[in-house]
Order: sequence, then C-alpha cells, then structure tokens
Amino acid sequence: MDWQGQKRAEMLMQVLLVAAAVAAFLVGYVRGDFQLMLLVYAGGVVLTALVTVPNWPFFNRNPLKWLDAAEAERHPRPQVSAASVAAGGKKKSGKNK
Repeated sequence: MDWQGQKRAEMLMQVLLVAAAVAAFLVGYVRGDFQLMLLVYAGGVVLTALVTVPNWPFFNRNPLKWLDAAEAERHPRPQVSAASVAAGGKKKSGKNK
C-alpha cells in the first residue's frame, strides 16, 4: 500500500465507521432495540475491516519509485557522527541564555 493509499484507507475507515454508528443509532432508536443497534454497528465494523484492511488495488495507484542498487551506491547515506548521537541528535540553537 502506498502513502496515498494509506491516507485513502484511513479516510474511508473513518467515514464508514461514522456511517455505521449513525445507521446503528437510527435503527436502534426506531426499533427500540439496543441489541439490534449493537449488531448493526458490529456489521458496520466488519464491513469496514473488509474494505480497508486488505491491500486492494485501488490503494496502490501511486507506487513509490525505488532506486536500483547501482544508483543507491552512487548516493551513500549520510553518516551520523558520535557527537550528534551523544547529544541526542538535537541541534544547538545559536542563542545562549
């Protein structure tokens, strides 16, 4: 799943859960049955999980472009110095108090 797919899955999850909660509340209120309300909401949660958890193709519309090995060797990762690790990796500000 790519980054945009993760964002799409989370938004879809939130919309489906809110819709399931509203539908469950309305069904429970109209029928006057708390157990039915919980069952409708549980069905909405299961439906939401079936839609958002698997890696469906519409979550992979913007794949990441990875560097091949030869290109990655030409651009080495920056080295972390021991002084920055000891300082917690925080930058010192120019202001002295």
